Amino acid sequence: MNQLLYVVFYEGGKEMIKILLVDDHTLIRQGVRKILEEEQDFEIVGEAGNGLEALDIMEVKTPDIVIMDLMMPEMTGMETLKKINELEISTKVMILTVREERSYLFEALNLGAKAYILKSTEAEGFKRAIREVHKGGTYVHPTLASELVKDFNKPPQRYRSKEERMKHLTRREQEVLGLIAEGMNNREIANHLFISEKTVKNHVSNIFKKINVNDRTQAAIYAIKNKGKQ
Repeated sequence: MNQLLYVVFYEGGKEMIKILLVDDHTLIRQGVRKILEEEQDFEIVGEAGNGLEALDIMEVKTPDIVIMDLMMPEMTGMETLKKINELEISTKVMILTVREERSYLFEALNLGAKAYILKSTEAEGFKRAIREVHKGGTYVHPTLASELVKDFNKPPQRYRSKEERMKHLTRREQEVLGLIAEGMNNREIANHLFISEKTVKNHVSNIFKKINVNDRTQAAIYAIKNKGKQ
């Protein structure tokens, strides 16, 4: 009786996250499944060895999240992302890969991936990333985060009107955004720029409002998608 009451309470108080695993290596899929099935809020609804199989499963299972490799036969991860966009499928895609190249990171995020994670990631960090994406956030592997803001070192372009200037970040806001993506908290940014922590908080709030994001990783991804527009 006690066990039954626990299950009912759990199901009513915490939403299950339905996950589809996509990787052409069976051993990788089995390893990821074993890690995720340790958590009571994760449900593995299927496995696929390539993008074509994944799309077929998604039509039937409607997973919340797809965890997908990039390099696969028949249909690669990038090709699958493009198809998901074409079909306007609402499932969120997380890339799990060994590819650390900047070009792969940028392309995946531009195609709509909500996370880019290396297979060297620790299990607990991986689980946190899944929950963050499910809640509407984004995640980029920490060792790749600095790649997101390299373009912010370039001077901003001139604007055509006062109205356009108001829509874009100031030079100081660009500096703060760059430091956010490098993983600094507000206190560290304040020390780095020799300004108060309260000033940093104001800059962060203004940045989020101007570019319409809710968290720091989303702000860094904005930098990629708007390269050359600042």
